[in-house]
Amino acid sequence: MNLYETDKEFMEIFERFAFEEVVHEEGQELEDQTRYMAILAVLIGCQGQEVFRMMLPKAMENGITPVMVKEIVYQAADYVGFGRMLPFLEIANEVMEEKGIELPVEHRGTTTEENRLEKGVQAQVDIFGEHMKEAWKAGHINKWLAANCFGDYYTRNGLDLAQRELITFCFLIAQGGCEPQAIAHAKGNMNMGNDKEFLIKVVSQCVPYIGYPRSLNAISCIEKAAE
Repeated sequence: MNLYETDKEFMEIFERFAFEEVVHEEGQELEDQTRYMAILAVLIGCQGQEVFRMMLPKAMENGITPVMVKEIVYQAADYVGFGRMLPFLEIANEVMEEKGIELPVEHRGTTTEENRLEKGVQAQVDIFGEHMKEAWKAGHINKWLAANCFGDYYTRNGLDLAQRELITFCFLIAQGGCEPQAIAHAKGNMNMGNDKEFLIKVVSQCVPYIGYPRSLNAISCIEKAAE
């Protein structure tokens, strides 16, 4: 179905807002690579499969490499679950195959089974502070969080820690109901140099894709983290 034929008036309103007004709002601009990284992440968070398929080629034309695409999608498994991440991995593969990109992309892992917990704990410490050194001992899920989420994913090449914290924040705000985690990761972003003003710009650029309620909730999370 061609929305430009069936719903031309809506598409004109949406595109004018999303691609002109939002992108060029004075004081809220982001460079293209960062903006598309955030958009892809919130689309996974809100389960916007059709729009993800539409936006991915645009993202890849504006600084998002195939490796970055895969790292964004892979990391989503920890924050939305494999059940909701898998369709986006399949879409990414389809789009890359259409573009003639050879799959799989190069190996990006940096940890082993022996050191993934240690490296994951260190990533947590680097992002959140020294108090995270012992957090993994609080229970088996905390241990998995350190070894799997941070050890298996955050340590991978392709995105740096600041970029990984950015996409994590985007996964969380787009889902809704994850405000405690969004506040924590807003703090993590700030520790990585993604300050309050930057995060507000990120949310602003994502408004067309996640709507006003979740965007306003995200702003509240940023404000609480900044306190």
